[in-house]
Amino acid sequence: MLLEKIASLLNEVNQLTAKNAEDVEKLRLKYLSKKGEINALMADFRNVAGDEKKAIGMKINELKQVATEKINTLKESLTYSESLHDTYDLTRTPAPIAIGTRHPLTVVQNEIISIFQHMGFIMADGPEIDDDKHVFTMLNFAPDHPARDMQDTFFIEQSNPNDVTKNILLRSHTSGDQSHYMETHQPPFRILCPGRVYRNEAISARAHCFFHQVEGLYVDKNVSFADLKQVLLTFAREMFGTNTKIRLRPSYFPFTEPSAEMDITCNICGGTGCSFCKHTGWVEILGCGMVDPNVLEACGIDSSIYSGYAFGMGVERITNLKYRVNDLRLFSENDVRFLKQFTSAL
Repeated sequence: MLLEKIASLLNEVNQLTAKNAEDVEKLRLKYLSKKGEINALMADFRNVAGDEKKAIGMKINELKQVATEKINTLKESLTYSESLHDTYDLTRTPAPIAIGTRHPLTVVQNEIISIFQHMGFIMADGPEIDDDKHVFTMLNFAPDHPARDMQDTFFIEQSNPNDVTKNILLRSHTSGDQSHYMETHQPPFRILCPGRVYRNEAISARAHCFFHQVEGLYVDKNVSFADLKQVLLTFAREMFGTNTKIRLRPSYFPFTEPSAEMDITCNICGGTGCSFCKHTGWVEILGCGMVDPNVLEACGIDSSIYSGYAFGMGVERITNLKYRVNDLRLFSENDVRFLKQFTSAL
């Protein structure tokens, strides 16, 4: 009879639950207090035969231990639950999640692309691993041009020592994308070729072995240098402000004739002269010129009918001017302290 009562209480204890601390205290008083049900079993225990006392006594102790552990577990779980409730307000809106931002080079490159797209240019991509034919030969580079030396270009494979056009290399400019496009398309077209390029240079604050370029090409009938100048003036004012002035200085590039380098009024001193512009009031930002007829012919375009202009700029150079960054290495070091400064430049 007593064993059945102990078994019944043990089953009850194993199924105990509580919603709050007050319920836990009621359960403790019901089972473990001096007037509790487990203590009440001791009255019946006195009447148990001597040979059964040991077994029944062990059962009562087991019941008391299980009840104590169960009530302590309920108490601890409620304490933890209440602490969570105090720490977190489950009714509040979610906390804002920190998100990443665009790299400053991406921000500037996208802005450059957007400006020229509004002027009718479309995107044209090319391979970063290319051949000498498209990177140099079709662009009117002489066979002994310094750009073809290993000191300037990263060569991957020399397929035929007697034919330099078969050499495989990392492109040193995105002009190769233009030769790919002209080879497979007929004018008129306006294209923009952004991408990463590689050159065998020592890494310093002013130079790097890889950087980014955006090059543009327009080929049509009766394209003139005046068209080029107007497009570049529009770009400069959109990029650096409506008061920006430009000047074109004669230069030389194998793939354009005539060629020029374009300067803008220094956006730091406004053209009055400072250390950044070496007190000239001008800062160089890009190279440009009219497409050499030899380049058009090499790409299968009749130079007696069509003409065109081309320009190219370094994205890092434009970013330096726009955000006044004085060390190119910062763009590729992934220093979060540097990148966080461009959080709002989306």
